[in-house]
Amino acid sequence: MNESANETLDAVGPRLKHLRLRRDVTLTTLAEETDISASTLSRLEAGLRRPSLEQLLPLARYYGVTIDYLVNAPRTADPRIDLRPLAAGDGSVVIPLTRRPGGIQAYKFVLPTGTDGAPPELHSHQGYDWAYVLNGTLRLILGDQDLLLEAGEVVEFDTRTPHWFGATSSGPVEYLSLFGRDGQRTHVRSTEHEG
Repeated sequence: MNESANETLDAVGPRLKHLRLRRDVTLTTLAEETDISASTLSRLEAGLRRPSLEQLLPLARYYGVTIDYLVNAPRTADPRIDLRPLAAGDGSVVIPLTRRPGGIQAYKFVLPTGTDGAPPELHSHQGYDWAYVLNGTLRLILGDQDLLLEAGEVVEFDTRTPHWFGATSSGPVEYLSLFGRDGQRTHVRSTEHEG
């Protein structure tokens, strides 16, 4: 194995530990969720064991990231196709799903378990947002409304209205966002069946 591959694999352990600590997850909980023993997870995080593909797959799935992200693989593909997740300091991950200039942009957001008492910081900007909750409970502060959206629910709004998205203390949340910077709205087409 060449030196570059060794360095890449050596960096996986600290990255795994960082992801777990940012999400405030114990090794025991992670072991239950991924079917990888807590002792194996501990050795992976400490760099005492190199990860296999069979271990990276459930870990990437649990954290909502790609295997490329876990191993910090170099970008080799066209950037319009190679859409890497973007991690934020608060433990959230944003996965761009489109990369075309202008028009509506699609993203997947993975937010860690929230703190219900933390005061949200509302933002407003030009555009229109459509969000669909995949898993968990999404808290949306929209102007003077405080909404809790469950899996399968949708919200759309003008982003000039002050707003904030977050997870609740009940657990992490995943949602899709379609955002039009120039105020484009999504169009829903339905068909009516004649009886």
